[in-house]
Amino acid sequence: MVRREGPVWVLTLHDPKTRNALSPRLYEELVAALQQAGADPEVGAIVLTGAGGHFCAGGNLRQLATRHALPEAARRQRVEALHGVVRALRDCPKPVVVAVEGAAAGAGLSLALAGDLLVAARDAVFSVAYVKVGLTPDGGATALLAGFVSRQVLTELCLTGERISGERLHTLGAVNRLTEPGEALKAALALAGQLAAGPQRAMARIKHLCRVAHEHSLEQQMALEALYMPWSQADEEAREGIGAFLEKRAPDFTALRRSAASSGRPRG
Repeated sequence: MVRREGPVWVLTLHDPKTRNALSPRLYEELVAALQQAGADPEVGAIVLTGAGGHFCAGGNLRQLATRHALPEAARRQRVEALHGVVRALRDCPKPVVVAVEGAAAGAGLSLALAGDLLVAARDAVFSVAYVKVGLTPDGGATALLAGFVSRQVLTELCLTGERISGERLHTLGAVNRLTEPGEALKAALALAGQLAAGPQRAMARIKHLCRVAHEHSLEQQMALEALYMPWSQADEEAREGIGAFLEKRAPDFTALRRSAASSGRPRG
């Protein structure tokens, strides 16, 4: 389900009977929605959440039970479809705030961690549950978790499939905002609204810098910064931001977006 709240798009995984289990059709729809929102100049931020009190239970086990009969190439194609969603979350130029209530298991955990910012209820439950049904992680789960935990903790979580509370994940640094039960979406919308008022093109560059910072050496990262900063300095967003600071007023980046959209000017 897709709905707009001003400049924020809310994408809701909506299959409550299965706790929003994933499917190839859902992969396609989610990628399409992310690409559409990313290209829309009036969208400033995205919230990804789940319906029915849960975020996502991961893969649909009834569907997975039939995969053994498929050729290996077909099985791999299904995995790559999931990885396409993770890439779409990573590559979307708009900030993606994930709101988690209830369960985020397996590939659901991957989607939760693939966003830019994560808001979770204190009693939300995360798990790398693959081992419990004889499977191995996908969706980038091991890489995404490795950004927050040691090798020993990563191995423990993957080999045991044990549940991780929202509170513990917050302590580990993977959750940005911890809320009381039932408040995650509200907090995520507030955070997304704040981001949506910011400089869109500058934030797209910042998002990419943050995405690759842990992969790059200092020299590689500074080379990328040396590319992006001159672009930003020449952008009308910087003229508005710096001008507002000097004039002691709040910058109005949304007015720039409206102007560009109405005139058809390239957005940079």
